[in-house]
Amino acid sequence: MPISYSSPSPSPSHPGRNSAPSLEYDPDGGPVLVPPELRRLDGEVREAAVPPLVPPVSHGSLADLPFENAGADPAHRVLSRRMADGSWQDVTAAEFAAQVLAVAKGLIAEGLVPGDRLAVMARTCYEWTLLDFAAWAAGLVTVPLYPTSSAFQARQILQDSGTVALVTETAAQAGTLGPELGRLPDLRHLWAIDQGHVQRLVELGAHVPDQEVAVRRGVLGPDTLATLVYTSGTTGRPKGCALTHGNFLAEVDNAVELLYPVFKEKVGGEPSTLLFLPLSHVFGRMVAVACVRARVRLGHAPSLKAEDLLADLAAFKPSFLLAIPYMLEKVYDNARATAERGGKGAAFERAAGTARRYAEAAEAARHGTGSGPGAALKASRALYDPLVYRRVRNALGGRVRHVICGGSPLGRDVAAFFAGAGIAVYEGYGLTETTGAATVTPPLKPRLGTVGWPLPGTRVRIAADGEILLAGGQVFRGYWDPAAGGVVPATPDGWFPTGDLGRLDDDGYLVITGRKKEILITAGGKNVAPAPLEHYLRSHPLISHCVLVGDRRPYITALITLDMDGVTHWRRMNGRHPVPAELLVDDEELRQVLQRAVDEANRLVSRPESIRRFAVLPADFTEFSGHLTPSMKLRRQTILRDFSDVVEGLYGPARM
Repeated sequence: MPISYSSPSPSPSHPGRNSAPSLEYDPDGGPVLVPPELRRLDGEVREAAVPPLVPPVSHGSLADLPFENAGADPAHRVLSRRMADGSWQDVTAAEFAAQVLAVAKGLIAEGLVPGDRLAVMARTCYEWTLLDFAAWAAGLVTVPLYPTSSAFQARQILQDSGTVALVTETAAQAGTLGPELGRLPDLRHLWAIDQGHVQRLVELGAHVPDQEVAVRRGVLGPDTLATLVYTSGTTGRPKGCALTHGNFLAEVDNAVELLYPVFKEKVGGEPSTLLFLPLSHVFGRMVAVACVRARVRLGHAPSLKAEDLLADLAAFKPSFLLAIPYMLEKVYDNARATAERGGKGAAFERAAGTARRYAEAAEAARHGTGSGPGAALKASRALYDPLVYRRVRNALGGRVRHVICGGSPLGRDVAAFFAGAGIAVYEGYGLTETTGAATVTPPLKPRLGTVGWPLPGTRVRIAADGEILLAGGQVFRGYWDPAAGGVVPATPDGWFPTGDLGRLDDDGYLVITGRKKEILITAGGKNVAPAPLEHYLRSHPLISHCVLVGDRRPYITALITLDMDGVTHWRRMNGRHPVPAELLVDDEELRQVLQRAVDEANRLVSRPESIRRFAVLPADFTEFSGHLTPSMKLRRQTILRDFSDVVEGLYGPARM
């Protein structure tokens, strides 16, 4: 079959380590974006590649970043540390480098040698980032653990990685590992942040010469292993992804250069972010490293409780945030519910419609397919800005103008609303194996409903069966396998098979359509990707989660959990008292509302792919119940097992 090229095909080998792409800058101060090079097969785009914006690093490591910052601008505030009273204490580049050095010396004093694994089990906090860079400065490999992990889950990862030292946030977390310690012969040190053990490391390392750290840093290079990040285990046992210092630097250097409005723009003050996503996940970790690399002020918010997070946002006032789609959807739903409680629901809907039309018109102008927002639309947006949009921005601290969003696809309507409300959303797609983002929305070239172009330096290919394949400097070395003596390569041909399904549009934008292992094959042989319907229904204000069922079944059904904040608001607006979720399973009025939502969703797909019946579950999916991973992904097998009786009921006699 003929393959046509819109430009020369990129070489499968990496660019030379000393070959820097020539950069041009537009009047806004950002790099001139180079459209993807496209390869076509039978008229369809099957591969897209974007050249790197910066040359691959040829020497050095992440361990050097704090010290380079201190040398370049010692007084620059690179982090802010949350104090016990809720205030924020700035940390300069010189202070952070000194703290990294002191803790690294403590780790050396405790006998840790280059290559040893140090695990961190804590919420998102200042000490997490400090320990990460200190461990690298001492030549160690860090292993993140979710603080919500059970003793069994933690033991699995500690055992598989051969971790020799573990830092927990609290003594209680350390205590839960007691029954498993006998099965961890490699674990020699157990420290707790709340017990002052980080300060104790500083004291123990006081006698270690600074030169010892310098020597250890000096032997690290881009190909040195930096961290083992374990996958969430949605489809089986977690696997350790071996990420190098070069993987991180390829990722963050190109991301910082590409997303210049986020990391470099100083309109309205210095760029900054408040990180509340877990550092145990590669997404949060990558952005933390990017902030240190770009000297962007970084704060940590350990609590995701609404009242705590809102207070932290108000005090810190970040200019950009990281978020998963679920969070943005809930911000939107809460704004709508607040307006409805004040009798201004209709006005909110008009404002939301204006924001979406404005964003779509602006997008069309940037792609040359429209003239942009007209005078009437601009006037309408200006009218609603103080009434609606500014309130949404104020809820996020007042200065947020950018959101980096990943983890799952964000609904087009929600993305358009935020864009029209003055908050640019940069959607991205990536995996642990790709050190975070492999594609991202390019500034000034958004395309709603997609996850953007390949990150500069990245190639995206669509296989014959629709699977997304990735290649680039941020793609990991391989999976950790102690039985095989270390890292087992996972990309022998240079391409990593993601397990996700997608397509490239005619301009090289990637659209995610599902996951191979989640494809449902009905008894009639119809292949159904659950993601589009699930994501559409999840955006409904009364729905928290949706799981499609139908593998080897005669038709598609769905399990739905309720968003109790949304349901409580809906009941109050209709003059009814709040009731527990278990009493709403058979509420006929609620079922009618949900049925209308299902009918609307079914318009997106063909009849064989549509949801014929659904069941409302008595409780939401949570990490505690075992139905969600720590990164909020569905554990489908567990859900189907735990609700097997409900599933069977959906395929029994029709409900009267």
